[in-house]
Amino acid sequence: MQTLDNDGRLDGMPFMAEMFAFCGQRFQIYKRAHKTCDTVFPIRGRWLDDSVHLNTRCDGSSHGGCQAGCLIFWKNAWLKPIVGNSPADPGLHFDVSLGSLNATPSASACAELTVLTRGRVDDPYGGEPSYVCQATQLPYATKDLDWWDIRQYLEDYSSGNVSLWQIICGGVYSLYYALSQAGIGLGPAMRWFYDRFYPLWGGTPFPRKVGTIAEGEPTPAATLNLQPGELVRIKTHDEILKTLNTASKNRGLYWDAEEVVYCGSTHRVLKRLTRIIDEGTGKMQEMKTPCIVLDSVVCQSRYSACRMFCPRGIYGWWREIWLERVEPAVSGTRGNEDTLYDPENATMMAHPNAKSLTRVDGAPIHASPQSMGEV
Repeated sequence: MQTLDNDGRLDGMPFMAEMFAFCGQRFQIYKRAHKTCDTVFPIRGRWLDDSVHLNTRCDGSSHGGCQAGCLIFWKNAWLKPIVGNSPADPGLHFDVSLGSLNATPSASACAELTVLTRGRVDDPYGGEPSYVCQATQLPYATKDLDWWDIRQYLEDYSSGNVSLWQIICGGVYSLYYALSQAGIGLGPAMRWFYDRFYPLWGGTPFPRKVGTIAEGEPTPAATLNLQPGELVRIKTHDEILKTLNTASKNRGLYWDAEEVVYCGSTHRVLKRLTRIIDEGTGKMQEMKTPCIVLDSVVCQSRYSACRMFCPRGIYGWWREIWLERVEPAVSGTRGNEDTLYDPENATMMAHPNAKSLTRVDGAPIHASPQSMGEV
C-alpha cells in the first residue's frame, strides 16, 4: 500500500477494492499492458508505463455490481517476481474484513480504507452515485499514442503479446482496408476478393460489412433466455448481418468487426449482462434488454483502427438472436464441446522466446505472457 497516493492511485492508476481478493496469490502474466484503448473519450490508443495484465478481472462488487468484467491493470510495483517455488509471502495478504476497518487505524489501514471508499462518489443532491475505477481513469493514467508509432508494435512482438505473423497480417489488413475505403472505386472488388480468398491465410470474411435494414426500421429479436453455463454456437457472419441495420446495430447494440473471428464457434455462456458503468460519466447504466457474455470471447484488436493489438481483452456483448443453443451431448460423450474455440491457441499465440519467470515487489519486471508473478 506504500506505493499509493492519497487517492489510492499509482501514476494515476487506481488500486481498486476488488483487487484485494487477488493479493497473496500467484498468477502467470497474461499480457504486457504497455498500451491500451481509451473508451472514455473518442476511442484511441494510449501508452501505459510499467503495467501488466494477469488473468484477473474486476467483479464489480465495490462498484455497484457493474458486470463489465474488465481485465485489471497491475502496476509492476504491486507485483513480486517469483524465484523458484517459494511459498506465498504472508506479508502480501491484506485483511479487508470489517474487523480490520474498525481497528485502530495505521498508515496501511488508512490506505486500505481509502481504496475501499474512493470507488463510489455519492451525489450531494441525492441523485444516482457515480463510480471511479481503472476504466474511468484510463485517460489520466496514460499518455498519447499515435497509431503510426512503430515502437508499440516492436513491444507487441518483443513482449510476446502477439506473434510476428499476427503483426504482418494486421499491417496488411490495415493497408487493404484503407485502400478499399479510399473512394477510388476499388472497394467492392476488394471486398469480393477478400471474401473469396480469406481461407488461404486463415482469416475471416471481410469484417467491416454492414447490415441491410434501413436505419430507423426495427431490427429483429429472439428470446432464448440463455443462462450461465449453457453451450451456444455463434451464428455465421452472413446470418448475423441479416439482423443488423446499415449502422451495424441491432436494437442499439453495435456489431463490432472484432466479433467476426468468433462466428461459427461454440462457447459457454458466462453471464447475462444487465448493468455496466458508463466510463465517460461514471454512472451506472441499466440494459433495456440483457446482453450475453460468452466465456473467453474477448476483443483481440485485430481490425480496430488506431488501437491494433490492444491487450485489454474487453468482453464482447451478444444479442440472443446472434446465438443458437447447442443441445447437450448424449451417452456421456463430449460431443459439441470438442468444437470449443480457443482464442489463445488459434489467434493469440505467445512469442516463442518469452520464457522468463517473474513474481512481485517493486523489482524491475520484464513481463511476458509466460512470466509468473505474485500479487
